[in-house]
Amino acid sequence: MEDRQHILVVDDETDILELISYNLRREGFDVSTVETGEAALKFLENTSPSMIVLDLMLPGVDGLSVCRRLKSADGTASIPVLMLTAKSEDSDVVTGLELGADDYLTKPFSPRVLVARIRAILRRRVESGQAPAGTSVTVGSLSIDRARRHVRCDGKDLNLSATEFDILWFLALNPGWVYTRTQIIDAVRGADYAVTERSVDVQILGLRRKLGDMGSCIETVRGVGYRLNEQ
Repeated sequence: MEDRQHILVVDDETDILELISYNLRREGFDVSTVETGEAALKFLENTSPSMIVLDLMLPGVDGLSVCRRLKSADGTASIPVLMLTAKSEDSDVVTGLELGADDYLTKPFSPRVLVARIRAILRRRVESGQAPAGTSVTVGSLSIDRARRHVRCDGKDLNLSATEFDILWFLALNPGWVYTRTQIIDAVRGADYAVTERSVDVQILGLRRKLGDMGSCIETVRGVGYRLNEQ
């Protein structure tokens, strides 16, 4: 089953929360909502969403403070943030971007533009090989530690080549998503890497062999490319 992207929306205006939630769910996202900065920080203690839509004008702990705290913590620093602001001044937007926020929208905004911005941010994260949060990914019995470049499958350590590891990491970031051979090449070596699509097939063959029983989880999607399934 394809994993759905999980978006946390933080805004103290009920109508804005309802508008955003409705449009994101209609586009296939899972959505959680909170109305204060304190509630957002509490939520992030136990959950790592794929992305945060964060209003800057919040009562109590404001949006900039939330952004500052999550970007300074290892467990949440890599979660992308889209800021919402009703202010006409640029100072808060500039501060937010300097803190590490990915983009911003000024209220009032078009729901279609909001969805497009969210998809663009998430797509950039995937294409750059960044995990939604942290440096480890677990898919079924497969555990990947990017920082140590270490892979365990069914309790056994695997000895992968650098390219095999990079391809597996890329596929594991979004289980169930299908990627073309060109997307895989661009993600692991950059768009200018001189390699044929056939070489991707060879790397996938090697990965399947080393993964043993779980090798079948790397599925060939005829005419498209590859995806990593949890089952």
